[in-house]
Amino acid sequence: MARLYTSKRGRSGSTRPISKKTPTWCKYTAEEVEALVLKLAREGNSPSIIGVMLRDRYGVPLVKSVTGKNIDDILRSGQQAGTVPEDLNALLKKADALRRHLEKNKKDSVNKRSLAMIESKIHRLVKYYRTTGDIRPDWQYKHVVASVA
Repeated sequence: MARLYTSKRGRSGSTRPISKKTPTWCKYTAEEVEALVLKLAREGNSPSIIGVMLRDRYGVPLVKSVTGKNIDDILRSGQQAGTVPEDLNALLKKADALRRHLEKNKKDSVNKRSLAMIESKIHRLVKYYRTTGDIRPDWQYKHVVASVA
């Protein structure tokens, strides 16, 4: 997704490996990497944190190059995937925190606009995830439900 206040994407992010083939120095097999992903997910880590941990601790440059599946697919096959994708969940938490802030500070117009931008981004992501089938077709964003979850 794009940044909140522009239609462009940011430049931040790590550099991905050049080759999509499994490097010769990677000592893990596909089954071992899948077991590591499921073990790290059981410990309560999100898919992005799992990827960083595999890269930094275990020396696995790309899970997809080793296993042929990405981390979300591995978690779905192991029945450990969440009901809401990770980026959407982060936006829901951010919107909930801003809504709680605005309950205390009703005249904070800058954050009112920020909340509107975050909620519009949530609606765009929900629309995308419905078309890809990552969330249920009847799933809707309601700020009351999001604050409880």
